[in-house]
Amino acid sequence: MTNEQTITFAALFQVAKLVQNIARNGQANQDDLTILLNSTLILSPDDTLDVYGGNTRNLTTGLNTLVDQLGGKGTTKDPEITRYIISLLALEKKLSKNPKLLATLGDRLSQAQRQTDHYAIDSDTLLASLASIYSDLISPIGNKIQIAGEPEKLKQVQNQHKIRALLLAGIRSAVLWRQLGGKKRNLIFARAKIVNSAQALLQ
Repeated sequence: MTNEQTITFAALFQVAKLVQNIARNGQANQDDLTILLNSTLILSPDDTLDVYGGNTRNLTTGLNTLVDQLGGKGTTKDPEITRYIISLLALEKKLSKNPKLLATLGDRLSQAQRQTDHYAIDSDTLLASLASIYSDLISPIGNKIQIAGEPEKLKQVQNQHKIRALLLAGIRSAVLWRQLGGKKRNLIFARAKIVNSAQALLQ
């Protein structure tokens, strides 16, 4: 398990954690959210860490969640987080087999990237744009990800947009993870290596 794989995997865990927080209480750490939203629009990075602002500290939430989920017996596992991760990996796998859809996704992300000249990444305008990319292109290709949470929070349009934009960021990280050689079987056979790598990055 390379550090680069761990970084992209931690980003997936950060997505899952933030989706859970927004769905349950309508709140998410703003810095964590901004890093993930930005990651969807960094389309030609120099290296993997560039996608996440060039610093592993930006993924502290994800790294800690990863260690909690995959770590030893003393940690509490959250099946909801696991379900979100598995669902995102399944959607990305379907996406990776559809070159036409990948091309359309690239075009839509480029359009959203151009909007950042005029709007902040966490503005209502860009959140709506990123959410619609997820709804239009990603959501229809597989089983819909069922988001658990407080109905009152899930009814709010801005929260819906944030959650969908985050799921798009999750797809971005899943694409990177696969490109770097990440495989689902790693989750079973390389858990200790993944956790050790995450702990080293947290130091």
